Amino acid sequence: MLHIFKEGKKGAPVFVVLHGTGGTEHDLIPLAEMLNDEYSILSIRGNVREGGMNRYFKRHGEGQYDLEDLEFRGQELLDFIKDSAEKYGFKTEDAIPIGFSNGSNIAINMMLREEADFKKALLFAPLYPVDLSDNKKDLSGAEVFLSLGKGDPIVPEDESERVVEIFKERGADVHHTWVNGHSLPQEVAEEAKNWLNR
Repeated sequence: MLHIFKEGKKGAPVFVVLHGTGGTEHDLIPLAEMLNDEYSILSIRGNVREGGMNRYFKRHGEGQYDLEDLEFRGQELLDFIKDSAEKYGFKTEDAIPIGFSNGSNIAINMMLREEADFKKALLFAPLYPVDLSDNKKDLSGAEVFLSLGKGDPIVPEDESERVVEIFKERGADVHHTWVNGHSLPQEVAEEAKNWLNR
């Protein structure tokens, strides 16, 4: 997968950076550097194209996921992160997903897999309208920062609240905050930084 790896301080965690629809692996590197400039960065471009835009998985329409493709792409991305951990010399449990929108959604898919061992994640503008009645993943011991949108044209408020519940029901320690719309404003980036480095 197309990616950028920026080495940080030896032994520091690694941000796994996942852009939104139409983004590239360059978009969120400034955010990652601002959150903690000592961490390494693995920023990955989505492998799927939709109308010329990069994404991490296919969909049939806004909020209508191609579940088969989501399943395949989530595994593909997780495998790539594991391979990158070997290549660049870090542990997958030290990897911290940072996602915006589509990047957040694929991060949720990975975190809900039994073999995933992420301990922290920062997810901005997530949406996960997937039936999880069969998913029993234990996320106690994981810490998650969620930024959700009031009046978000893409993610209804009840769907944002559902993302909070997905993590809480599985025992994760969840900090969530609200912004206006489908956005990632500077003040929420600052809040995420304070949460991460507290």
